[in-house]
Amino acid sequence: MRCLVDTCLFADIIVGDYVSDDIRAILSDSDNVIYISSESVKELVHLLQNDKITIKKEFRKGFNLFSFINETNLIVKYVTLEHLKKLSELPVVETHNDPSDRLIISQAITENLTLISSDTQFRKYRKYGLDLITND
Repeated sequence: MRCLVDTCLFADIIVGDYVSDDIRAILSDSDNVIYISSESVKELVHLLQNDKITIKKEFRKGFNLFSFINETNLIVKYVTLEHLKKLSELPVVETHNDPSDRLIISQAITENLTLISSDTQFRKYRKYGLDLITND
């Protein structure tokens, strides 16, 4: 399986919030290819620099986002013009208009990746071609 981990789920991992056993199994299965969007990396840098998230205790000492991404075997998937074109075509759904989320969703749809997220708002994009697994 080829998956894209969104910002919310990756933040859940590093702050120690709930990640289901099913999601952990997907992430640890070496047969799966797991990506993270460059947009998520940008968001995580912002959240960390502005103390919007607190790293869980076992990761705190010397935590480096980029080393952690490498250690977890995530592949950074960079935003391309095709992803931006899909974003321009993707309707804004009711009660969800976060531009970073919508770009990550567009990237998943364009690349035919299964998006793994803790954000329940993403379900609204299934009708536009989003393959989604939620961390419930």
